[in-house]
Amino acid sequence: MKRAHFFFLLIPFFLSASPLRAEEAKVKIALVGDSTVTDSAGWGKAFADRFGPGVRVRNFAAGGRSSKSWLAEGRLEEVVAFAPDYVFIQFGHNGQPGKGPKRETDPATTYREYLKTYLAAFREAGATPVLVSSLTRREFGPGGTIRTAWKEGQKGSRPLQPWALAAKEVAAAANVPFIDLYGKSVALHNRLGAEASVAFSPKEGDITHLNEAGAAAIANLIVEEVRHVIPRLSEHLK
Repeated sequence: MKRAHFFFLLIPFFLSASPLRAEEAKVKIALVGDSTVTDSAGWGKAFADRFGPGVRVRNFAAGGRSSKSWLAEGRLEEVVAFAPDYVFIQFGHNGQPGKGPKRETDPATTYREYLKTYLAAFREAGATPVLVSSLTRREFGPGGTIRTAWKEGQKGSRPLQPWALAAKEVAAAANVPFIDLYGKSVALHNRLGAEASVAFSPKEGDITHLNEAGAAAIANLIVEEVRHVIPRLSEHLK
């Protein structure tokens, strides 16, 4: 057989072995959140890498945004246009005091209302929203464990526990899947300890964002929860 003829016989094989095109994806997942969800400084890319070729994950998270400012910038319409099957939503960090009126949210009131807005919009679009509680900051207290309580006048970052609790309660009331990333990440860092947890930091002193190793570890926590709370989606995990 001539070499040219042999090459043309192989073309169908190469086409069938090519990566799945976006329009052929069986399941589409959208990620919505702040920098801790992005591909560059959060768990987004590591999470996407856990799925097989039948799943397309598109990351709509943006650094510096809160549940309030992300929505105000008109980003929701782009997610709806993507027509996702699932939308993972994680905020909290930039809604805390000191972030300014355009971003701040109250975990007892406004934060819950914004989350409800997301749930209603994505449900109306035919997607299953998944609430994810805020990834903890890696700030250790005097006892050698992650700081989870706050006292007025205390130095250091304000813990994200109130925002995490709000997400959990909103998810329960709305009967949507919930992933307790806050609780899981606190437990992980308490096991590792302060010294080992430094390995998650992309640069010295950064206790919020993730390097590649940190993103992989946090993605593992989320995937573990997905297997329990969204068994149908877990069928597509590698």
